[in-house]
Amino acid sequence: MKRFSQKLVLLAACICAAAGNITAQEVPQRVHVKFRVLFKDKIGTPYRIDKPEAFLSEKAIMRRMKQQIPIVENDLPVNPEYVAAIASMGIKVLNRSKWMNAVTIELADSQIITKVEALSFVHSTKKIARTKPKEKKDDLMEAFVRLFEEGQTVQKPKKATGSYYGSGAKQVQMLNGNALHQQGFNGRGITIAVLDAGFSKVNENRFFDSLRVSGRLLGTRDFVEGGESVFEDNSHGASVLSVMAANIPDEFVGSAAYANYWLLRTEDADSEYLIEEDNWVTGAEFADSVGADIINSSLGYTRYDDPGTSYTQQQLNGKTAWITRAGDIAASKGILVVNSAGNSGADSWKYMGVPADGDSVMAIGAVGSAREYAPFSSQGPTADGRIKPNVTAMGMGIPAISPSGNIAPYNGTSFSSPLMAGMAACLWQACPQASAMQVFKAIEQSASQYDSPDALKGFGIPDFSKAQQLLTANLADKSKGDSIVHLYYNPFIKGLVLEYYSNATQKVALEVKNTNGKRVLRKSFEVFAHQNSIIRLPKLRKLKSGQYEVEVVAGEKKVSRRITVK
Repeated sequence: MKRFSQKLVLLAACICAAAGNITAQEVPQRVHVKFRVLFKDKIGTPYRIDKPEAFLSEKAIMRRMKQQIPIVENDLPVNPEYVAAIASMGIKVLNRSKWMNAVTIELADSQIITKVEALSFVHSTKKIARTKPKEKKDDLMEAFVRLFEEGQTVQKPKKATGSYYGSGAKQVQMLNGNALHQQGFNGRGITIAVLDAGFSKVNENRFFDSLRVSGRLLGTRDFVEGGESVFEDNSHGASVLSVMAANIPDEFVGSAAYANYWLLRTEDADSEYLIEEDNWVTGAEFADSVGADIINSSLGYTRYDDPGTSYTQQQLNGKTAWITRAGDIAASKGILVVNSAGNSGADSWKYMGVPADGDSVMAIGAVGSAREYAPFSSQGPTADGRIKPNVTAMGMGIPAISPSGNIAPYNGTSFSSPLMAGMAACLWQACPQASAMQVFKAIEQSASQYDSPDALKGFGIPDFSKAQQLLTANLADKSKGDSIVHLYYNPFIKGLVLEYYSNATQKVALEVKNTNGKRVLRKSFEVFAHQNSIIRLPKLRKLKSGQYEVEVVAGEKKVSRRITVK
């Protein structure tokens, strides 16, 4: 997540020292080391694929059934005997991951890891954090740091504006989200899991009264320190939540004010180590198991306190990062995964973090109130040339709830992401028979620059009224034949990207012809039944500027579309 600048930390220390609130700690502190332990298999597990009720909620099972998603081996929890064997060695087991078949453990003596590695069922281990026990912060320091962590000056609550949304009007209207809300689609019945750093005072803030009183705050979990208490931790998650769930008409109404919410703490704001990816994976698995429909993650990782574990731009390929692989797995379970792109656009790094690079993760960039690109918003593409961010929404000067409980303007894709996740919940409520990926694609297809995406805004700013129309039409036309859904030239891979809908799983031939009818390319691909298959043709050096006919041949069927290559 964010890192404080050295100047701010120094200034905070000086202020607190002047107030007599800092005392030197002379007592040595024991260092704890955390490891990821990957298992070889799940042999002997008491869990069974045909008995999913033992490890998945009814809602999670129904989500899979509705989207025709089978229960598979990675749904099975890790073998409890393996976990017990490690715990019997006096080792603290922190989190378990069924998707990755792994656990995270904490050791006071790192040499013990050799004994763990010697266990017959252990595949490998990896050090993912080295931390000291936390000290209790002085109240003045905590208040000062929190103020600068959010990077904003607190404002007084705004008076009624004459708009139902109050301060939240501009951000919702930019997405034409009010068109869905006016039809009564406000997220009701959709469950959103929010993965973040903490949700300070959500249990008492008046903007969340509706959420608590109506019983739509389904629960909380802390995957950083264990337990269920998240209301005394970092305030970032509370601000993020407010963009979706705030519900005081004429003051501030969020994009999904009547959705259900799970609040899951996975981020430790005091440090930046690989273990936060493991926390995130466990949180995402929990969200899956309780039946969440959408995950909003306003988190991203690029550089760590242990520099050797930081990512390079070449590793942003959707396949490398532990957290990215899990994000794609979550999507494969029928969850819409929405993630902030990051705030590095003005840095030398400039690229997004992980898991935003995931192929099935919807990465959200930021724009200002005039729809202009926000200079801090992290850029694409991915290392393998895919369009990122996927779409953008207001994230510069966007109103959210501050640590003091009032409304303040914020900058960050941390806030454009929940805005989009909330509107996605409303769209899914409007089209409940849709799959997660159908919702994903409809949002992309409705966006302002769908036919000419770039590295700053991706496919652009969605129009949710248009997305509703597209999704409704797509669901109604179940008998439609094979068709080219979308075709565009991707400047990052210097080639074509084709979305092709097929009624059957089959081999198809793709041909590209110039204006004289001469074939310049022919390749074969496998496409899958009743879905949009993505076909990428990278580095087409033979294609000079001009118009081309792109034809897909499936047996005796042929469909074609013209494209201009610049």
